[in-house]
Amino acid sequence: MNEAGKPFRPIRDPFVVQEATGVAIRDRLKDLTPQDEKILRLTGAHLGSLAAADLALYSRAGFERTNRSWATRKQDLTAQSSSRWAGSLTKGTHDQYALARRGQFAYRDKLADGVRMLMHRLSLPVGEKGAKGNPGGYRSQGEWFHKSRRLHILKTRLAAVENDIAAGRVHVVRGGKRLARNRHNLAAAGLTETGWRESWEAARWFLSADGESGKRFGNETIRVTPDGEVSIKLPKPLEYLANAPRGRFVLSARVAFGYRGAEWADRIAHHRAVAYEIHLDVLKGRWYLTASWKRPAIQVIPLQAARAGGLIGVDTNADHFAAYRLDAHGNPVGNPHRFTYDLTGSADHRDAQLRHALSQLLRWATRIGVRAIAVEDLDFSDGKTRENFGRKKRFRQLIHGMPTGKVKARLVNMAAEHGLAVVAVDAAYTSKWGTEHWKTPLTSSKRAMTRHDAAGIAIGRRALGYPIRRRTAPPRHHQSDGDGHRTVQADRGTPGREGLRRTRHGTTPQRAATGHAVTAGNQRAQHRSGHVAEHESWQQDSLPLSS
Repeated sequence: MNEAGKPFRPIRDPFVVQEATGVAIRDRLKDLTPQDEKILRLTGAHLGSLAAADLALYSRAGFERTNRSWATRKQDLTAQSSSRWAGSLTKGTHDQYALARRGQFAYRDKLADGVRMLMHRLSLPVGEKGAKGNPGGYRSQGEWFHKSRRLHILKTRLAAVENDIAAGRVHVVRGGKRLARNRHNLAAAGLTETGWRESWEAARWFLSADGESGKRFGNETIRVTPDGEVSIKLPKPLEYLANAPRGRFVLSARVAFGYRGAEWADRIAHHRAVAYEIHLDVLKGRWYLTASWKRPAIQVIPLQAARAGGLIGVDTNADHFAAYRLDAHGNPVGNPHRFTYDLTGSADHRDAQLRHALSQLLRWATRIGVRAIAVEDLDFSDGKTRENFGRKKRFRQLIHGMPTGKVKARLVNMAAEHGLAVVAVDAAYTSKWGTEHWKTPLTSSKRAMTRHDAAGIAIGRRALGYPIRRRTAPPRHHQSDGDGHRTVQADRGTPGREGLRRTRHGTTPQRAATGHAVTAGNQRAQHRSGHVAEHESWQQDSLPLSS
C-alpha cells in the first residue's frame, strides 16, 4: 500500500528493445542548373496534385475499399504518370491514411480522458480539495461554469470523431496543419505571403519512389548510379522535357553519401531495393536527396547477456539525461553524469541538441565498457490532457517538453551503431523510490545528488532485476529492536515474518555450519529465562557462599 492507502500497481518486467530495421541517409544536391530546378518543380507539382486527388478519393471511400478499387485507382494514375509512379502514389496514400487513422484513435482517447476528468471534477462541490493523486473540485463558481461549457465542447468533438471512426473517414492536410494555420498568422510565424506560398507548395510536392529488388541499381524511377549520377523518370505529360533516352532526365548534380556510403554502394551494386526522395528546403534554398532501405531484423541479445558487466541507468528529463553507472550487482559506480540539451527554438535545433546529448551518452557508455543502457518505457498519453492537472501549467509544460518519442527512436538506432543494447523498464515509482533510498546516502561534500540522478540508479537496478531499495541494514545493538524496525523489515501483519529466513540453498544464514540451523528460530529451544532448553531443563545456580 502507498501513502494514500492504494495498492501499488504491478511492475512490468524489463525487456531488451528491438532495434529498428529501417535506414535513411541524406545528401545535398549541389550545383543544380535552373533547368534542373525547373524539372524538379514541375514534376513535384504534377505528382503532388495526383497524390492529393488520390488521398481525397481514398479518404472519402470509408470502408468500401477492395483490390478492384485499388487497381482502378492505379490505372487512372498510370495514364497521367507511369506505372511505377502510380505504385508509389498509391502506397503513399495508404501510408498517409494509416498514419491519420492512428492519430484519429489517439485523439479520440484524449477527448475521452478530458470528458471523464471534467465530469468527475464537476460532480464535486466547489472548493473541495483533492486527495493525493486525484484532483478536487473547482475553486470558484465561475471556473465551474466555464468548465461545464468546455465539457459540452469536448463532447461535441468526441461525437464527431467517433462518427468519423465508425464511417472510416479521416481528415488530412497535405503540407501540414501547422503550415496551413501559419497562413493566418504570417507575422507571428515570421513569414511573408510569398515565402509562405513557396513553402506550402513545396510541402505538397511528391518526389518519392519506392525501390525494386532486381532492377538496375535498385530503383527504376529515381536512379542513382555508383558514381553519384541522379536521373528521374518523367511523368508522361512531361516526357518532352527529357534529356536522356526513355523519358528520363539526368540532373547535373552528383551525390556522395558520407554516412553509410559503403552500405549503400553495396546495395546498389547487387541491385537491391533502395527508396529515394527529393525535397526542397525553402528557407535554405537547398535540394536534398534521401536514400532509405530495410535491413533484415536482427535478433536481440538475451536480457541476461545485456545485464552482464553492469549497465547505465538513464532518467529522461525535459532538459537533460541523468545517467548513473551500475555494476552487475546493482551497486552505483563513480559519480552521476548529466547530458544537457536545449529543446527551444526550431525543430532542426531541437533535433540536433537531442542527437548531440545522445552521442555524448553513447560515447561514455562505450568508453567505460558496458553493454547496455536502461531507460524508462515512458508513455505520458494519460497525463497530457490539461483537465487532469487543472491550473498546473508548468507541470503540463514539463510533461509535454519531455522528448519521449524522439528519445525512443533516436536512442535505439544510435545505440545499435555503438553495439549497445537498450533495456526498457517500467517507469512506475522510479523517481519516488530512487529519491527515498539513494539520494541521501550518496550525497556528500564532493558529490551532489539530485532526484534525477537517484532515479537513474532506480532504473538501472530495475533493469538488472534487483529491487530499488538498498540491502537490509545490519542488526541494532540488541536483537529486540530497541531502535525500531530495521530497514526492509517485514511489517507486523506480514504472514511468515517470524519464520526462518532461508538462504538460496535452503539453510538458515546463521549457525548453518555448526549444525544448529534447525533450532535457530525456535524461541523455546534457546537458553532464555522461562523457556525449556533443547535437551534438558535449566535453572539458575544459587549464589556462591562467601567464605
